[in-house]
Amino acid sequence: MKKLVSRGLACLMVAATAQTFECASAADDAAAAPPYSGPTLADVIAGSGLTATGYVAASYNLSNGYPFNIHQFDIGHDSFQLDQAGFTLAYQPKEGFGALVDVIAGEDARLVHAAEDGHDNTFDIKQAFVQYAMGGLTVMAGKYVTLAGAEVISPTLNTNYSRSLLFFDNEPLTHTGIRASYALNDTLTVTGGINNGWNTTSTDYGSKTAEVGIGWVPSKAFSLTAQGYFGKYQAFDAERDLVDVVATWNVSSSLTLVLNADYDKQKSAFIDGSNATWYGVAGYVNYAINDQWRVSVRGEYEDDKDGFLTGVEQHLWEGTVTFGYSPVKAFELRLEGRYDNAGTADIFYKTVAARSVGSPDTDSLSQVSIQGIFKF
Repeated sequence: MKKLVSRGLACLMVAATAQTFECASAADDAAAAPPYSGPTLADVIAGSGLTATGYVAASYNLSNGYPFNIHQFDIGHDSFQLDQAGFTLAYQPKEGFGALVDVIAGEDARLVHAAEDGHDNTFDIKQAFVQYAMGGLTVMAGKYVTLAGAEVISPTLNTNYSRSLLFFDNEPLTHTGIRASYALNDTLTVTGGINNGWNTTSTDYGSKTAEVGIGWVPSKAFSLTAQGYFGKYQAFDAERDLVDVVATWNVSSSLTLVLNADYDKQKSAFIDGSNATWYGVAGYVNYAINDQWRVSVRGEYEDDKDGFLTGVEQHLWEGTVTFGYSPVKAFELRLEGRYDNAGTADIFYKTVAARSVGSPDTDSLSQVSIQGIFKF
């Protein structure tokens, strides 16, 4: 009997010891394991098919005067500024319905918004559209950026800090309407659309602006696009036509050459009812020195043959050199030097006083700028 009791007690002690060891091991494992964490916002967005991107760009611009009406965003003098803070949220599947919303804030947004409705606002909905994709066809309706030009509103997609003469004097910024693109094959895409006009979100007239475009990409090394806009330009309540061509040649993994040419015509541009035409060309040489450093050189010529842009028949020249430094992939620091020259008349302002009374007093402008861009 005593043996049976002893054996029973022994068994209970072994079981208790084993249970204690098992609990201790579980506690140790729990302490060693990382705390449970649910899916992050990035995981949720990626899993839903949404893409979310953004950037912040700020700059300091120093010049020996003030530009007339041939610069777009770099119009400040001896000034720090928030150029743009942008955020894009998009759902764009290869098949079916999708949408995109692209908003910007800052001094650039102020100028974009003013171009659209004349009001001062540091916030602008740059793009907001719905789309439907099926095979090679994509149809979008709403507000979207223009097809024209080698440069765009977003600073992250340009190689220079300042915008070209063509960007401001020859090309629209945004359109509101409906656009359809169709890929005929792997190398050729055609685009057509009907818009309210140039930089116009709404209109109170029936006349619209037609857009047409064709893109040819025969290889990874070369691409050629041609775009045209024909119709009402609300700012002058007149018909305006634009033909724009952009050619890009990736000479090597380090060197890229770009050529942009524009021809504009506005009907009834002057009091006597006569038309105005002007044209320009911009060339770019972009070279990646190494993984962190790059340089971009831009040269431009603008022929204001009827004096519609500056009030005087003349030729405009511009040269820009921009160095970019990216210590990390998400950040770039840009240092730029630019020189503008008007061939015939004074169109720039040396002083604030001259600018305030609208009396240009110099035919050239030099500036040095620094800009930082962070992407996320």
